[in-house]
Amino acid sequence: MPQPLSRTTTVLSQPRDRQPMLGVVVVDELVDAIVSGRLAPGDALPPEGPLSEQFGVSRTVVRESVKRIEEKGLVTIARGRGTEVRPMTAWNTMDRVVLTALIKHDETLGILDELSVVRAQLESVMAAEAARRRSEDQVTELEQAMQRMRESTADEEVFRAADVAFHETVMELSRNRLASNIARTLMDRALESSRYHGVDTPDAFAVTLREHEAVLAAISESDPVRAQDAMNGHILEAWRRRRLPLPDAGKRED
Repeated sequence: MPQPLSRTTTVLSQPRDRQPMLGVVVVDELVDAIVSGRLAPGDALPPEGPLSEQFGVSRTVVRESVKRIEEKGLVTIARGRGTEVRPMTAWNTMDRVVLTALIKHDETLGILDELSVVRAQLESVMAAEAARRRSEDQVTELEQAMQRMRESTADEEVFRAADVAFHETVMELSRNRLASNIARTLMDRALESSRYHGVDTPDAFAVTLREHEAVLAAISESDPVRAQDAMNGHILEAWRRRRLPLPDAGKRED
């Protein structure tokens, strides 16, 4: 049975003014409440009335919003039993709102660690496929993306955009639409997080250029094994270099 919560349980992450909230904002707040643990697996969502009061919306908006989070796998709606929060294993973690919330509340960086591993696996396979399939025109396209990176080392924002463009070019060359879609979703959600950007070392751009050059060379020379290794190593090492230390890192236990 769902664990009942008080009718006055606050779902909102922080107080809001009394302006009516859009349904999409209600969905975001409900997802945040579940992912953050304010509503735990087995808990029952507060009834429509209290939720309607907290969010400043009609019961219809609340009802539709709860249906949306059910579609994301976060809750189960049972007639006569209320709405129960499901365990994380049931969540659609590739959903944009869910993944964004997971990264937001990723205090240990575990989700970003996992994301980097999955992204490295996907993009390394695509790099290998690009090396097998590439034409001279496509190599030229990749070289142009690489050149944009070389020319923008003095401008961090432009350099990062060129970096993303390089990866997207490799994805396009692979022609693997499913892997590209998943990898782009992971990358887009990660790039929204300041934790993912971390802290660059002084030689970060120079190292990044060398790693991209290795990927480019392997694809240009039609060497799928080298291309796969180079891309996998680049993504994992880039994350390792800029990964922020945990707040208690370095502390010794008595």
